Formats: sequence, structure tokens, C-alpha cells
Amino acid sequence: MSILPALPPPHLASTKIKPSQDNAMRQAAENLEATFLSEMLKSAGLGAQKGSFGGGIGEDQFSSFLREAQAKDMVRAGGIGLAEALFEAMNAQINA
Repeated sequence: MSILPALPPPHLASTKIKPSQDNAMRQAAENLEATFLSEMLKSAGLGAQKGSFGGGIGEDQFSSFLREAQAKDMVRAGGIGLAEALFEAMNAQINA
């Protein structure tokens, strides 16, 4: 007697992704979009010292955290559509 259920043959197995995979892929796509947006904000100069009366080395070290938090907020607010495009591409690749 086996406690494991029998698996269908590979050619009959469904290629649909499971909800847990769906959530993991969506989270990965959103993380990638947030990283991209953080780099874009860095290139735009967000968090750069304004002048000699800035926060010094501490400001430089912690400005990346501010950029990352703002990028994540941008993604939660809808982002630029990169996460959705990445998710759809990964989903199509799995279901192909």
C-alpha cells in the first residue's frame, strides 16, 4: 500500500502552473521591476547630496534604502508595467 498518489504520465500532465508558483513568479517579477526602478531613480540623481550641508557619508550610505523603498512603493501603486510583462512572459514560457 502506497501513501503517495499515482502521478499521470508526463504526456498527460497539465502544464498549468500552480497558484503557489503563480504567486512566486509574480513576486519575482515585482522584485525585478522594483530593482529596475531603483536603478533608474539612482541614475536620475534621487538621494544624491545637495551640497556641502548634506548628511555626509551617512546620507550616501542610506540613500540606497530610500530609493529601494520608493521603488517598491511605485511597484505597489502599479509601477510601469514591467512586472506584468515579465510575469506574462514567464507564464507563457511555462505553458508553452
